[in-house]
Amino acid sequence: MHKIIVTGPESTGKTTLSKNLSKHLNRKLVNEFARNYLTKNNNTYNFENLLEIAQNQLKLENQKSQIIICDTDLLTIKIWSEYKFGKCDSWILDKINTQKKEQRIYLLCKPDLMWEYDPQRENEYERDKIFNLYKKELISLEHKFWIIKGNNRFDLAKKYIASIF
Repeated sequence: MHKIIVTGPESTGKTTLSKNLSKHLNRKLVNEFARNYLTKNNNTYNFENLLEIAQNQLKLENQKSQIIICDTDLLTIKIWSEYKFGKCDSWILDKINTQKKEQRIYLLCKPDLMWEYDPQRENEYERDKIFNLYKKELISLEHKFWIIKGNNRFDLAKKYIASIF
């Protein structure tokens, strides 16, 4: 199974790109569990909630299909946990480590789009810093990834994906 994960800092077009790729490739879309969780909890959470979010995100991701498109994954939860709380639950770290064996392709969205307000977004001015955390993690994990930037993200993503399949 191939997993195409759209990831990156807040307000970089991840959800739009994920939905468009899912439709274009006619593949299942795995939505971001955290968005619904936070909506139900008035956008409040703590360190312990991240484990529940991660476990449910992984359940969604483990759907059976030849190729799936994921609007985020555990890497986002790890980066966010370490950025916000200075630590990450060992369960999340262990699962990310086992995912090294999977066929995962990452589309890392660069924060070069205008910030759009959303009550769940917290870091308008730290997006470049967070982008670099993603890039560093993906390099460290040795996952294949491409940086998606500019206004033609969908076309760029299609080009990268076509080079693989």
